[in-house]
Amino acid sequence: DKHRMDVIIRRTKFELEKAEKDAHILEGYLIALDHLDEVINLIRNSKNPEAAKIGLMDNFELTEVQAVAILKLQLQRLTGMERDKIKQDYDELVKLIKYLKEILADESLRYKIIKEELLEVKEKFGDARRTEIVMDAKEFNPEDFYADEDVVITISNKGYIKRTALAEYKEQHRGGRGSKGAKTKDEDFVRYMYIASMHNYLLLFSDKGLCYWLKVYELPEGSKNSKGRHIQNILQVDADEKIVAYLNVKNLSDEEYINNHYIVMATKKGLVKKTKLEAYSRPRAKGIIAFKKNEDDEVLSVKLTDGENYIVLASNEGKAVKFHESLVRSTGRNSVGVRGINLNENDEIIGMVCVKDESKHLLVVSENGYGKRSLLSEYRQTSRGAKGVKAMQTTDRTGRLIAIKDVTDDDDIMIITKKGFAVRLAIEKINLQSRATQGVRLIKLNKNDAIASVAKIENGAIQRKEEERLALLAEQKLTETETNTTDNDAKEDERETDNQ
Repeated sequence: DKHRMDVIIRRTKFELEKAEKDAHILEGYLIALDHLDEVINLIRNSKNPEAAKIGLMDNFELTEVQAVAILKLQLQRLTGMERDKIKQDYDELVKLIKYLKEILADESLRYKIIKEELLEVKEKFGDARRTEIVMDAKEFNPEDFYADEDVVITISNKGYIKRTALAEYKEQHRGGRGSKGAKTKDEDFVRYMYIASMHNYLLLFSDKGLCYWLKVYELPEGSKNSKGRHIQNILQVDADEKIVAYLNVKNLSDEEYINNHYIVMATKKGLVKKTKLEAYSRPRAKGIIAFKKNEDDEVLSVKLTDGENYIVLASNEGKAVKFHESLVRSTGRNSVGVRGINLNENDEIIGMVCVKDESKHLLVVSENGYGKRSLLSEYRQTSRGAKGVKAMQTTDRTGRLIAIKDVTDDDDIMIITKKGFAVRLAIEKINLQSRATQGVRLIKLNKNDAIASVAKIENGAIQRKEEERLALLAEQKLTETETNTTDNDAKEDERETDNQ
């Protein structure tokens, strides 16, 4: 938008300058035509063109540009029709100048022009791509052009992604996964940071139940302070399709690895599906169906497991079910899945957690800003498809449950409200509580506002400590500068005193 706006402004200024120059000359023509006999006599009685030019300027208050143009005026333009055309051209230029000035003065008009021009381009050139650009495996292997070295993959909450050489973080003595790794847009923040090899795969799952692949080297390269590119500019996804999960997979050619690891999915309607990673080991450019979903359902969460995890599903009404993933038999990609939790009418799943260690902590957050963390062991193990146990005592005060996350003391959470406010909290400051309590207030909401989403920032404490360290260094440098300035002023005063 900024570039198009700049183009419109520069183009309008250029056209305005040209229109004003042309109008100025035509204005001179009109003055000459109104005094045609006098002008002809003046020119005929002048000794040379210079004298004629000066005479025109003095007698008719013309500028030098107008006088020169009149002297070059062809006799055929003195006919009646040509004189009318000069007047018509001048009137049109006056209207054009007025319109161009309106464009420069009115930003909304410029946006309207941008919209009209883009729609015109779309109508002219908006046909589907007629060729498909693919890498020819017969000629070369793209991996041969990239060293298999470690990089940091950074993904923002709004879907901006990039890869950065791990050396950039090590040189700054930062913690890799937890360091501040991207310059994001307003109200955006870094949500995921992975350390991966250039030859690894990134599996991406959409809310429509599709899976896409990207080799890490296919991600846009950027410095640790750059924003990256939006994922929809890299993948062939629909405009209304949203990527809901990113999984870093080391190897899709290792038979033992892909046959002993699973992709576990959960939908809003409480369905769970487990499929061997082997079913996702043959990448396709346009993606594949990962979940055969119903029209009123959508994929909510996707996890990579080794078959030995506990699955926890939580619902809006504050219920949670915990069962071992062995209770979910492995099925093919095109299957619908099995019931993971028995939901009441109008109830929906708000999140899935897959953890192996029962000493892990689970954080739950409600829409009115309340939350708590509890030990996973406090959640009684049930059968798959059960109604579950209370994850939080939900009331009108707390509102419905909005998120469930597995967390550690080193993590942070980012809470985003429906009105666009964002608050970052350290997990270590949220006390452990028993499972069925209401929790504590995590964020004070304005009237008619509610929590829209909650994101976990892994190792966020490391990032915060680094930011505090850099702020302290900046403050120390500022203090040193002020001290040096004061000392220099004192020495200058001493020299002046000695001279006196």
